[in-house]
Amino acid sequence: MGTWGSGNFDSDTAADHLSGITGRLVSEIEDAMAGDPAGLEPDDYDGVAVPCNVELLCLMAEQGYVGAGVPEPAVVEKWKKTFMDVWERTIDGLEPGPGYKEDRRAELIRTFDRLAALADREHAQE
Repeated sequence: MGTWGSGNFDSDTAADHLSGITGRLVSEIEDAMAGDPAGLEPDDYDGVAVPCNVELLCLMAEQGYVGAGVPEPAVVEKWKKTFMDVWERTIDGLEPGPGYKEDRRAELIRTFDRLAALADREHAQE
C-alpha cells in the first residue's frame, strides 16, 4: 500500500475508494442511458440525476486525484446525444417558464462538454 502525501486522497487506498465512487456514478449513468428513454425526461428521476452525476464526475476529475477516472470521450458524446435528444423532445410538454428552457439547455450542454473535455485530456495521455 502506497502513500505519497498527507492529503485525504494521497494513498492507494484512497485512490481505490475514489475509483469505486466514480465507477458507481458511471454505472448509474450507463444504466439510465440504456433504460427506457422516458426515464431521462426532465421531470423524471434520471432526467435530474444524470446531470448531477455528470457534474460530480467533473468535480472529482478536475481535482486530479488518482482514481477519479472518466469514461472515453466517445462514451461521453453518446451520453450527451442520448440525453439531449430526450430533453429536446420533451421539455416543451412541461411548459417551462420564460428563459428556463434556454438557460437549462445551456447548462446541460456545458456540463456534458466539461466532462467531454476532461475525458479528452485523460484519454489523450494513454
